[in-house]
Amino acid sequence: MTNQNALFTPIKIGSKTAVNRFMINAMECCDSDKDGNPTDLTYERYTNLFKGNAGLIDLEAITITYENRGRESQLSILPKNEPALTKFVSSLRKVNDKTLFIFQLTHSGELSHPAFSKRVCVKQLPGFGGELLTEADIERIMDEFVQAAKIAHSAGADGIDLKLSHGYLGSQILRPYNDRKWKYGGSWENRSRFAFELTERIVREINDPTFMIGSKVSVWEGFPGGCGAAGPDTAVMDLSESIALVKGLEARGACYILQSAGSPSITLALSQPDRKIPDYAYLHHYFAKTLKDNLKPETVVIGSAYSIFRDGKNALQAVNQEENTVLYWGDKNIRDGYVDMIALGRQSFADPFTPAKLMAGKSDEVHWCTADDHCIELLIRQKNVGCCTYNKPYTEALQKVRQEEGLLKAKRT
Repeated sequence: MTNQNALFTPIKIGSKTAVNRFMINAMECCDSDKDGNPTDLTYERYTNLFKGNAGLIDLEAITITYENRGRESQLSILPKNEPALTKFVSSLRKVNDKTLFIFQLTHSGELSHPAFSKRVCVKQLPGFGGELLTEADIERIMDEFVQAAKIAHSAGADGIDLKLSHGYLGSQILRPYNDRKWKYGGSWENRSRFAFELTERIVREINDPTFMIGSKVSVWEGFPGGCGAAGPDTAVMDLSESIALVKGLEARGACYILQSAGSPSITLALSQPDRKIPDYAYLHHYFAKTLKDNLKPETVVIGSAYSIFRDGKNALQAVNQEENTVLYWGDKNIRDGYVDMIALGRQSFADPFTPAKLMAGKSDEVHWCTADDHCIELLIRQKNVGCCTYNKPYTEALQKVRQEEGLLKAKRT
């Protein structure tokens, strides 16, 4: 690398090349139509993101089933959606044909909303629960994931992100808490079976070496029995299984890993560092480095929790402001070999043009995320999601729903 900020340099992901090291995280926006297809709001958001010139964009948590989903207006990837998704991808390619575009495939499991879908689980978790899934159910769900991956490929996506994070079904199966005696629980061999066999099937059945396959993983969920815990009844961190997970995915064809942590419905501040006490942001650096240290050099590790650093104006202590920014930490962590790319989530709501502005030397024109998490509140309330600080329609929508429904008692997604 040259003296140029490392974030502005290209990187190879599998057989494709991202033009820079910025990735846009999959952020649920609750703006599909009644059939799970993109609407004008979806087009507006992603058109702006493609104009923002990020190297890689991840299409938000698109559900592989309409029976078990967390959002009433959630994008879905079923055979009926293929024409709309194909048109969507084609439209965005016309905006910018350099940005890589992947689809994040998900099943909500115990996070399915009982008001409009069926809540299911691998083992009932206090406060969540749901109908227990059978082995036959899991095999059917795997078929649905494979079908969804094929649709993504046919629609023109560059790849998929198999979601194994943030409390959704993929991570529910992986947790030590899943000590139920069945084919997909108890031992690590059983708990990893879903992720590993599914990856193998997708690679085999799509049979296209240019199609990027990877996963977003929660390295440590931060509660007893969660991913990265030492056992089913402790929150003590033991990353041996998280390391085994990413190495196993890599061995089966994954060309990238999107590092995350936490489960927003349980440990929100770990997934998305809190504005007032944002210290967890540094922990993500450690998680990314741990993955990078255990994977092949060519397997791309994408780090999370960078939005909180913004332009250095944040609540983090004992640092110089100019050495506590997105640009600083992204550049440093890439050069130090801790990570290959960085993902922006909440910042992409605040300013979808962030990568383009930064690369043009216009950091003073960036609308920096304030991390007030009003966007998360809209998500929780099942409303169209956007930035309430810089986008007036979303500010008005938040004010209206608060007047109608009152204030939230706690922020949980």
